[in-house]
Amino acid sequence: MSEPNPYADDASTWGPGRKPDTPPAAPGAQGYGYPAGGNPVYGYPQPLSGPPPSSPPAGYGYPAAQPPSYGYPGQPGAVPAVAGTPVLSIGDITVMSDSIVTPSGPMPLKGAVWTATDMSRTEEKIPPVAIVLAIVFALLCLIGLLFLLMKEKRTTGFVQVTVTSGGRHHSTMIPAMAAETFPMVMAQVNTARSLSI
Repeated sequence: MSEPNPYADDASTWGPGRKPDTPPAAPGAQGYGYPAGGNPVYGYPQPLSGPPPSSPPAGYGYPAAQPPSYGYPGQPGAVPAVAGTPVLSIGDITVMSDSIVTPSGPMPLKGAVWTATDMSRTEEKIPPVAIVLAIVFALLCLIGLLFLLMKEKRTTGFVQVTVTSGGRHHSTMIPAMAAETFPMVMAQVNTARSLSI
């Protein structure tokens, strides 16, 4: 390894005896980072050379105002979904008009496989108030036993929604607050399935 590089020319040798090169300067050229006056000015852009533009460039500013449209995609009077428009959201999964956005990354919408699993349970029990009222009114008359017919429903658990597309997989858990949570989530999943065809 003591041989010099056979592909390098003599000007590119390095070492302790080498003198530093100075960059060539073109006559009248502006150096990197410095304005034409020679003093560095930081923080504000320099004025452009040439005449100012007569009108702003295309696409500058706010888009043209469009009348609002109400309705769901596919209904008459609804605006067709544009690329990048959110259509539906299920937990942390957002269905766009052309893709699915998840925390694990975007996925293609076409060909997506959707799965929903009900992991909730609804318990029905007699509330403590009904037991107290039944005891109090049972001493007065037997009508107090009717308080034992009071029932209280309590739903706990989650609804799991899974989407697989483009070699990626994402799953989200939606808390079940009532017995109607699973049918509501299934309606959203069926809408997403119809968009994925």
